[in-house]
Amino acid sequence: MSQIPNELKYTESHEWLLLQDDGSVTVGITDTAQQLLGDLVFVELPEVGDVLAAGAECAVVESVKAASDVYCPIAGEISAVNETVADGPEVVNEDPYGEGWLFRLKPADGSDLSKLLDADAYASMAEDSH
Repeated sequence: MSQIPNELKYTESHEWLLLQDDGSVTVGITDTAQQLLGDLVFVELPEVGDVLAAGAECAVVESVKAASDVYCPIAGEISAVNETVADGPEVVNEDPYGEGWLFRLKPADGSDLSKLLDADAYASMAEDSH
């Protein structure tokens, strides 16, 4: 069974978001997503300063089985990327909600977070998709 922390928000495309104290949002892929992909061998991150619309393709995670796009869950500007996962993609498999985060962004509109799934809704959706 996948871990689905209650304090996070989720998307139907298996990204998670954590609102930081400074108003920025940390984004990664869920435990469910990394399990479905298997061992990651490559991560392509967005560029700091990229301004993205909600739903825009912004990163790629690649495993021995498949490559998968990561979508920007809300509109905003990329403020940081996690070079650790670019250098060692296995970190996403080992700690998807901690050291395996992908990028941070400054939301264009903070209310966009309210449109995302909570842990219960994501768990239900993820269960239905299997």
